[in-house]
Amino acid sequence: MIVLEDISIRIAGKLLLDHASVSIPERARVGIVGRNGTGKTTLFRALDGDMDTETGAIRMPSRARIGRVAQEAPAGPETLIDVVLAADTERAALLIERETAKDPMRIAEVEMRLVDIDAYSAPSRAARILAGLGFDEAAQNRAASEFSGGWRMRVALAAVLFVEPDLLLLDEPTNYLDLEGTLWLQDYLARYPHTVLLISHDRDLLDTSVNFILHFDQKKLKLYRGGFSQFDRQRREQLVVDQRAREKQSAKREHMMAFVERFRAKASKARQAQSRLKALEKMEPLADAMSETPAAIDIRSPERELSPPIVVFDDVNVGYEPGKPILRKLSLRIDEDDRIALLGPNGNGKSTFAKLLAERLKPEKGNVVRAAKLDVAYFAQHQLDELHADESPYEHVRRLMPNVAEPKVRSRVAQMGFSGEMADTKVGSLSGGERARLLIGLACFNGPHLLILDEPTNHLDIEARAALIEALSNYTGAVLLITHDRHLLDACAERLWRVADGTVQPYEGDVDQYRREVLGRSGAQRLAGAPKAANINPAEKRAELAPLRKKIAALETEIEKLEEEIAALDAKLADSASLSGNAAKFAELGRERAKKSDRLAKAEEEWLAASARREELSA
Repeated sequence: MIVLEDISIRIAGKLLLDHASVSIPERARVGIVGRNGTGKTTLFRALDGDMDTETGAIRMPSRARIGRVAQEAPAGPETLIDVVLAADTERAALLIERETAKDPMRIAEVEMRLVDIDAYSAPSRAARILAGLGFDEAAQNRAASEFSGGWRMRVALAAVLFVEPDLLLLDEPTNYLDLEGTLWLQDYLARYPHTVLLISHDRDLLDTSVNFILHFDQKKLKLYRGGFSQFDRQRREQLVVDQRAREKQSAKREHMMAFVERFRAKASKARQAQSRLKALEKMEPLADAMSETPAAIDIRSPERELSPPIVVFDDVNVGYEPGKPILRKLSLRIDEDDRIALLGPNGNGKSTFAKLLAERLKPEKGNVVRAAKLDVAYFAQHQLDELHADESPYEHVRRLMPNVAEPKVRSRVAQMGFSGEMADTKVGSLSGGERARLLIGLACFNGPHLLILDEPTNHLDIEARAALIEALSNYTGAVLLITHDRHLLDACAERLWRVADGTVQPYEGDVDQYRREVLGRSGAQRLAGAPKAANINPAEKRAELAPLRKKIAALETEIEKLEEEIAALDAKLADSASLSGNAAKFAELGRERAKKSDRLAKAEEEWLAASARREELSA
């Protein structure tokens, strides 16, 4: 159990937590929510020992191992698999000592500890984690320095997951994941065997992967049981109760004050008036609920509709180098009210397609036919750097409204969520979420016919994401969406297109089916793509189902046998009397157990993939 007892935390003179207390049960998976700037990340620093609390204490088991994603992503010549394996420092040290130790008894102790920590199956476990985060076998054996910063941050995440700390601290882990990696992480965290504290604005992640919500509110901490939807419902109900209590108290105060004003001058009523006056002084007003002002996101609808289709791709190839297309044979159409989401792991060409659609890339082959006077708005995270850090939101909008009176310009800025002092705050002083909201408002300033959003939620909190969903629901133009946010995808996408195998094609299933496919395949298979069961006729299904059932039955038999053999080896290894002084025999048994454990892990993975495929074919 982790106990935060009467803690206060202050940063740069600002009090973030004021005598807050909470107890977190052992092995709880806790989602941490609250307004930006309330101290969520700062609490992680205190838990990890990077800073002291001003008051109170943080109590946890003395030998608890704490894990956080490294601030600096690995960038050396080591392969990805070696980077992840090296994260387990105890295993690495024991393997070195095993090769150098001379004392037979110490060698036996080392071997026993290696077996205890499941050291010999570690490579396969590390490979499965990397595969889940999008690295196929070839990528796992490439140097970390060959990958971009976002991919290296995935390796840093894989390293901390591999270690399986007693307390896992994750701060917005999906910001550098695609949808496929996010779905895998959701499933992984839902089965994590130790305590997890997770800061996230991803509602779907907070609904599927945690069983408690820790809320930062008014410098206090409150723990709720359940996922985010349950917390949100309880919180809203409590706000209604609190509001009624405030209204009741206010009416009572007004009644008592009216009595005092009326009778304080009368001798016969002076005692009662004085008594009520004292009661008023003791009646401390109930605090107003300090809820965050709803985030505003301004997406203008087009003033004039266009006749469908607004974009047609006819056998198009596109890429960055002549003769080396990233996407080929694109034959698609987009209508004036389409809501399309792109599926597929990062690196398969989703952003390439978005740039082609936005005319940031020209086709190498084929034709792209666009409606006359088509206005396209394009938002991507890298464009945040294109904002002028030394200018305010007002100045950015003023540039688009050069001949308009100042009150009208400020009114337009306010519609984007920047009223009062915020309108004149320099962009360099805005948060990432505020800059994202400004950029979306600027991109959609003139009411585009087609809006392209490439990972729009990375810097948006839960309230801003809700505002984005509302804005998109009111927008009448077409939308192309690339996102790892399942909640946004479910709320806004009506059609799914899959980017795989060097092309883009409509996906006939729904997101739940896609999730089953992602979790039922290894990372290598995910990257390569897989056939859809919907394209297989009944005869082909039956032909594939029969051998698949046999394979599943054979794997189940093999798994059962391996579990029995591993149990027998564990019994032999635990019999220290029979192995006393026989370090070689002990080492041999340890290696045999490692091999069987590795085979068991692979058999279980094959069983999961085969079972998922059987489910698809049986649907």
